[in-house]
Order: sequence, then C-alpha cells, then structure tokens
Amino acid sequence: MLDLFASSSSAAATWRFAGGPALILSLVHIALVLGCGLHILLRRHRQPESRMAWLVVLAAVPYLGALSYLMLGTTNIGRARIARLTDSARHLPQPCVAPGSDGPNCQPGPIDDYSALFRVGQSISGYAPVGGNRAELAIDSDAMIASLVRDIDAAKETVHLLFYIWLGDHNGTKVAKALVRAAGRGVACRAMVDDIGSREFIKGPLWRELAQAGVKLRRALPVGNPLIRMINGRIDLRNHRKLVVLDNHVTYCGSQNCADPAFLPKAKFAPWVDAVMRFEGPIVRQNQHLFAVDWMGNGGDDISGLLAEPLSTVEPGFTAQVVATGPTYRNAAMPEMFEALMYAARRDLFITTPYYVPTPGVQAGLCAAAHRGVDTTIILPARNDDFAIGGASRSHYESLLDAGVRVFEYEKGLLHAKSLTVDGEITFIGSANMDRRSFDLNFENNILLHDTAVTIAMRARQDSYLKDSRQVTAADVAGWSVGRRLWNNALAIVGPVL
Repeated sequence: MLDLFASSSSAAATWRFAGGPALILSLVHIALVLGCGLHILLRRHRQPESRMAWLVVLAAVPYLGALSYLMLGTTNIGRARIARLTDSARHLPQPCVAPGSDGPNCQPGPIDDYSALFRVGQSISGYAPVGGNRAELAIDSDAMIASLVRDIDAAKETVHLLFYIWLGDHNGTKVAKALVRAAGRGVACRAMVDDIGSREFIKGPLWRELAQAGVKLRRALPVGNPLIRMINGRIDLRNHRKLVVLDNHVTYCGSQNCADPAFLPKAKFAPWVDAVMRFEGPIVRQNQHLFAVDWMGNGGDDISGLLAEPLSTVEPGFTAQVVATGPTYRNAAMPEMFEALMYAARRDLFITTPYYVPTPGVQAGLCAAAHRGVDTTIILPARNDDFAIGGASRSHYESLLDAGVRVFEYEKGLLHAKSLTVDGEITFIGSANMDRRSFDLNFENNILLHDTAVTIAMRARQDSYLKDSRQVTAADVAGWSVGRRLWNNALAIVGPVL
C-alpha cells in the first residue's frame, strides 16, 4: 500500500513537473487553431484574402481569434431563416407575370453596349430589365423625407417601408406620424426595421404608437437570445436595405436611413450627405417583390396578392432593374456587379462611397478603368465614422493614384451617398457600400438604370460633392509618416474581416 501511495505521489509530482495544466492549455490551443484553421481553409466560397486575414487573426490571438471566428467568421443566418426567405421568394409571383407587364412601354429600350450589365444584374437577383420608368433625384435628405411624407399622405391602399436605421428624431417622427395618419384612414401600412440597426427605435414610444395605430410591424433578422443566435447563425448579418413602396405606384431607392442629416448617434461626423431617387413605373413592382420577400421571410403576413395586381398605365420611360444581394444570394454578387460597371466604362466613371474596403477584383477594376484612359474619380469621407475602415481605405490610395484615378476626400460632413455613374448614361444607386460588409454580409438593394437625363442629374450631384472635397495627391500619400503607413496597411490586412 505504501508502495502504491509512493507511486501515486511520484506520478502526481511528475504531472506537476511536466506542467499538467499548461499541457492541457497547449492541447486546447492546438485544437482551436487546427479546428478553426481547417474550417477556414475548407469553407466554400471564401476569398483567398479573407482566408488569409482570418488565419492571421487566429495566429496572432488564438483564443480571441477562435472566438471571433466562431461568432463572426461565417455568413450563415440560420437554417430556419434561410428556409423562410428562400421559400417566400420561390412562391411569390414574379413581377414579369403581372397583367400589363408585357405591354410595349414595359419592354427595355435600346441599351447599346450596356446590355451585358443588365444580364449580370438579372443573374444575381432574377429581375429582368424593364422599360417605362421615370425618376427624380431628391435635392437633399430633408427634401427626400418631405417628399416621402407627401406620398404617404396621398397613399390610398398600401404603404411599405424597410429601413436599416430608423431614429426617433425630427425626420423619423415625421415619417412615423404620416404612417399613423395613413393607417387611421384605412391604408394598409407595413414597416420593417433591422433589429440591430434600429434597436433604440424599437424600444421607443414611436414604435408602440405605430403598433397602436394599426401599422403592421416586423423586425428584420431579430437577434433574440444572443447566445442562441450565435449558435444558429452569425449575429451581425444585417438587413441594410432602404426600401419604400407606396400603392404599387411609387418607390424610393438610395442611401438614406429614416433619420435627420444630423444623425444623432454619430453627430460629430454630421451632416450625413445622402442620395435618394423617387421612381415610378414597372420598376416599382420589382421593389414590391423584394419587400414581399423580406416581409414574409421575416414572419409578416401574406402580401403576394399585390404582385398579381395589374400594372397601372405605363408611359414611355427609361430601362431599369433592381439588383438585390445578401447572404442568401449568389456569392460575391455585389462586387461582381461593381466590377462589371467599371469594365463597361468607356469615357467616364464616377463613384461616391462612404466605405471602401475592396476585393482585389474591385480594386483592379477601378485601376483598369483609369489605365485604359477612362476619366475615373472616387470620393470618400475625409473623416470616417469607422476608423478601421477609414485606415483600410487609405491603404489603397497609392495604387489608385498610380493608375490615374482621381481620389477626393469630402470634408463637409460624412458623404454617405452610394452612387456610381458611367459615361453619362448609366446610374447605379442604392444601399450597397464598396466594402466587405456590403459584399458578403448585408442584405442590400440597388437600382441600375440607363438614362441620359437621370444620369446627368446624378453626375451633377456628384460634381457638387467635389466643391466640398479635397483632392488627394501622390505627394500627400508620399508624405505620410511611417507610423501612418503601418497603421493603414495593417488595417488593410484584416480588411476582409472588417
């Protein structure tokens, strides 16, 4: 017995000497790194630079990196959610089968060398280009809200709104009160907001007032219990869309949330400068279909009957198409759309975006446009509300400038407009930024259109931003300190996970 006790004591001493707890931690460390590393390498549709960024994070901070990857490393919103969204999209009547959609004015007009752009768009979200559309660019954010309130007050049958962020400020209150008035006169009103982007609004009095007035309300991608949510799907995949449809007759598309330009949560970057267009024509039915997918896919009532209603009289107008993307759509769809637009440019390419964290393909497409002699311009905010994205964006300046791209930084607020114009004929406007969140993680909605008059108006707006912008030169970049370069380039390395 004494020999056995001595033997056990010796083994315990040996275990302590060998560093038993440290050995366990080492084994856990190895298991985490190998497990997450293999998942990163084997996961489908992951861009090489994204794999490398996650591997760098995992190697630098193994435990935190593994936890971050488990929480944020996939684009899974949960099987149940995917099933609901895909099922609603599958069973809804397509806009192209609505009575009157085969009329002569609904047919796409001549789009010359840009037909390939609309084929790309259709391959992404299934919406064919349609003719007979008209659009007006709002003067500014307050004018857009005023126009929206007028349209809600004039609505007779339905009002549908979807916003990533809705605030209870002046503009947010104006829209909410207009919905209350519409519901009071018998208009079917439905409003949906992102559960994280509009979390304060959901907790506030206006949300309760809307519900009491009879407005049907839904939260897009509700988080619920965060721990359970992390198990079922990534918690920060969000519905970033800004989408309004009224009476199957009017729709709005652009970058603006339902809020004041002062944007109180981040007031020190204000004013937030947005671009929004008001559309009429068959394109409205495509946005109605997109709203129905989101509404019904997030537990809303069945509104498929609206898609079967005859189109109102369609007048001659331009060709347009809704381009929608998100985690349930084809992988890398939005960057593919941006790249197609860049390579289609023959004379002029002008871009405004608040967040620029490009894929290699998007960066190469922008540089290639300038290299082949296209007058290429991009405007970004001088002060970004996300310091990491601001630094990562600037890491790309040198390559852009070397290629001949004109780079500007907007100094009179945060330029939040997401716009792209090509050759004075093509406009692409909506909610999508040129960063990895919009490319891979967020649900986004844009409209692609071919029209000289509308594009000239959009281009004039883009030119107006130049007056409040400072051009970045090669000398400016060359004068950056070593520390600043290190900071920007380090952020760029982890750009794919931002």
